[in-house]
Amino acid sequence: QHYYITNNLRSERFMIRIVSRLFARAGPLYYRVTTPLDHAHLRICTRVYSMADNSAEAPALSKSAAKKLAAKQAKEAKKAETQARLKAEADARDADDYSKDRYGKLPTCNSHEKTDRKWTEVEDLSKDMVDSEVLVRARVHLSRLTGKQCFVKLRHRYFSVQAVFVVDEKTSKQMLKFIGGCPKESIVDVVGTLVTADTPVESCSQKHIEIQGRTFNVVSEAVPQLPLQIDDASRPLAEDGPVVNQDTRLNNRILDLRTPANQAIFRIGHGVAALFREYLTSVGFTEIHTPKIISAASEGGANVFQVTYFKGNAYLAQSPQLYKQMAICADIEKVFTVGAVFRAEDSNTHRHLCEFVGLDIEMAFKEHYHEVLTVIGEMFLSMFKGLQTKYATEIDTVYKQYPQEAFKFIEPALRLEWPDAISMLREAGVEIGDFEDLSTPQEKFLGKLVKAKYDTDFYILDKFPLAIRPFYTMPCPHDPLYSNSYDIFMRGEEIMSGAQRIHDPAMLEERAKVHEIDLQTIRSYIDSFKFGASPHAGGGVGAERVLMLYLGLDNIRKSSMFPRDPKRLTP
Repeated sequence: QHYYITNNLRSERFMIRIVSRLFARAGPLYYRVTTPLDHAHLRICTRVYSMADNSAEAPALSKSAAKKLAAKQAKEAKKAETQARLKAEADARDADDYSKDRYGKLPTCNSHEKTDRKWTEVEDLSKDMVDSEVLVRARVHLSRLTGKQCFVKLRHRYFSVQAVFVVDEKTSKQMLKFIGGCPKESIVDVVGTLVTADTPVESCSQKHIEIQGRTFNVVSEAVPQLPLQIDDASRPLAEDGPVVNQDTRLNNRILDLRTPANQAIFRIGHGVAALFREYLTSVGFTEIHTPKIISAASEGGANVFQVTYFKGNAYLAQSPQLYKQMAICADIEKVFTVGAVFRAEDSNTHRHLCEFVGLDIEMAFKEHYHEVLTVIGEMFLSMFKGLQTKYATEIDTVYKQYPQEAFKFIEPALRLEWPDAISMLREAGVEIGDFEDLSTPQEKFLGKLVKAKYDTDFYILDKFPLAIRPFYTMPCPHDPLYSNSYDIFMRGEEIMSGAQRIHDPAMLEERAKVHEIDLQTIRSYIDSFKFGASPHAGGGVGAERVLMLYLGLDNIRKSSMFPRDPKRLTP
């Protein structure tokens, strides 16, 4: 008997129950399908068929069905034959590959052994090492397979060298194919003989030497598809070609940081902080570390990040100024600090960040705040000279991608007073009041005027009008409309704002009232000076801004490794 199964029977359990009853009553069971089956129905039919009497024979296939089945079986047989042939060929190649022990993927390094192998850094390769064997570890920047040769550009930080592999009695074709197919950015170990290049390798930093490769082992393989190409991200501004925009760079910052220019930028950034510490330590300053979680806004403003602090609220420090001054009051008379500063300013400009590295200084003086200003000026000059001498290679690397005129400065540091700056602007046609604060365009224009007149990108502007400075700024004793305060500029942009601080509690209260500040909100600050305080002055600068302006970069996000601004909180 024949019973018809349709895909209207959607329940497998229900279908099995029906067929079981039919089988018990009717004996041998055959089935036919009235409509095309999906995988679920096919599974059901398979189970139903297995319940039938194995001795029963199913109806013969139609000619069409038999033809399709034969074609399918032939296709599967051919596929199996092809796979077997390819495997046999691969096995034969492996058997014939006399270089198989000279290349491949190394096991994951889990520190399971120590050897006496010695690696040479790409930057340390030199003509003095020609004809000697070297072992280098680097990234595959580019590989090019041409006939019986493979050229590999190996890159480590902002240094690169070419390795050449040639088919010979020790290097097989299979080895060359493996090297040519190694994904870009993979980390590899290459052993070979250092030789003099027949012609300069212009695409590498090591132009006059190259490696005749002997072994090639992959330490860590990169994925084949990269979100950005290092060559595109490294392309000089003047060259034509694909451009990697800023958001793409920052979204894939790990790759972006591998470009030679970025490697160099952050080496120089290290130098900015190191030279800051080095100079101040040499003249008797003490480095201190100040709290970043505080109970009230550092500068009494609204641009502050509020955070939950157990059962109450706290704030992220906008400045270490209070704690620097407290250190002065504690007779640690020369202090500096390097640490994070937070500003909740919704400023989406080329020079503002919500978090940056603050380089802050505070110093007690004997009779005039210019004692401090002289130290600050000499500190910057020392930093600039140190960058020139210790980081010349890095600076040149940056300028290859971001061409810029080298930073200029004069000794001693140029110092102008506010009336001088106003006169220079007016002579150049700028309309500005005697006590009107400078706008950003006016600051930049003044920088151009100073550069044209004094041939310096660095200068100090002293004696700002009292009305445009914070309440804690000491008024000028010779003219109460001015103050003992200063700004410092690089390439026409302000990098540091500082002043002699008022260290007398009564005067502080008086100045706070003039600025209409609620005394209770700054009571702890005022009380810091009640037990006797030395006259002192200081200031603070953002390390990223110094780095940006020294190199002439157009955006501070280029000088911040993982920038934080109003629109970016990752990576």
